[in-house]
Amino acid sequence: MPDINLKYMKILCVFGKYQYGNPLFGIGTEYAAFIPALKNLGHKVKHFDSWNRSLFDNYAKLNSAFLKTVENTLPGIILVVQMNYEIWTDTLQIIKDRKDIATICWTTDDTWKYREVSRYIGRAYHVMTTTYPEFVGKYRKDGINNILLTQWAANSKTLKEPLPAAKCRYKVSFVGAAHGIRKKVIGKMKRSGINVFCFGEGWPAGPVDADQIPTIMRDSLISLGFTNSKGINQIKARTFEVPGAGGFLLTQYAKGLERYYEIGNEIETFSSIKELKEKICFYLSNYEKRDLIARQGFQKTLCEHTYEKRLNEVIDFAIKSMENLPKRKNIISDTSFEQISKTHKLDSHLKIIRKLLVFVCKLIWKNSKGSRAARRIIYELSWRFFGKKTYSASGWPGRMFPEQ
Repeated sequence: MPDINLKYMKILCVFGKYQYGNPLFGIGTEYAAFIPALKNLGHKVKHFDSWNRSLFDNYAKLNSAFLKTVENTLPGIILVVQMNYEIWTDTLQIIKDRKDIATICWTTDDTWKYREVSRYIGRAYHVMTTTYPEFVGKYRKDGINNILLTQWAANSKTLKEPLPAAKCRYKVSFVGAAHGIRKKVIGKMKRSGINVFCFGEGWPAGPVDADQIPTIMRDSLISLGFTNSKGINQIKARTFEVPGAGGFLLTQYAKGLERYYEIGNEIETFSSIKELKEKICFYLSNYEKRDLIARQGFQKTLCEHTYEKRLNEVIDFAIKSMENLPKRKNIISDTSFEQISKTHKLDSHLKIIRKLLVFVCKLIWKNSKGSRAARRIIYELSWRFFGKKTYSASGWPGRMFPEQ
């Protein structure tokens, strides 16, 4: 197997360069963190953008280009962050059949995504990861045994010693999109006399470049964090990024946080708006305590929570998962892919369903949102009624809405 048993190997990273594949949202977390960390570990890294839909007319062309990249690169490991059905399980099976490439899926948001995505694509990969301890058993119960518990981390490129509170430019800041409960909480802080400087999609200041974010965090006396976007509270990458950048983190509590930081000594948390206001006021008046927590949070991140450490564990796990497989190489078959891609055609029945559904959705949500609403309806129905077929070449959402 080329590279798989070597300390340094070729790794193909398959995910978006931009958040949600949209250049307007800035550089994505995975692109900014994973690629530099893998290079720092000594690996040869190539990136394939699987999220930017403007690069391909349809999912068949995306999957074909992905397979050609695999053929040309011959990586030892493929690291994928899958949004939903952009990489077909059929395509992954073609690669898996080679027996000489380890495929890893880094999963996100399993609190809701496991039910919708992860459990259906898990057997198509050699290794699945999750950041939720309680989901390890669910994977195994569903026959997905090569599951690794891991977590988000900090980008070592942005690690910096904290600034003293007295030298910080912002008293309280938040970097992130204005969705969920965030606008409501920030609004209540403002009405109570606490001004929070907000940066990101949906805020008046708008998004900021990725390289500015660590500077804002370090330059803030308090950096707020929110752990709820959909479903229950989740540990986010920002949990590690703020202390790693030299910031003081005051974050919404999520189950399991204490496994990574000592709350009250290395980071701070809140569970209600009242508690948030009280802690903001306390730390704005207690610089010495704030500075101590920021320093200790930084040291913990430096020692234990970098992407180099995380990804090294993931790669080691992937290599071990391949050790018992037969040492056999197969050339990826164009014929096999051609046969699979034939199932991706949009037949007359699906065309009629799409046309009618889009028409109705445009009446309800107007032209700008009608098509996306129709796609969402088909997707929600598909994973509920057709399960794993949704993520294959023959899945309805990808066939009916190739442009989204």
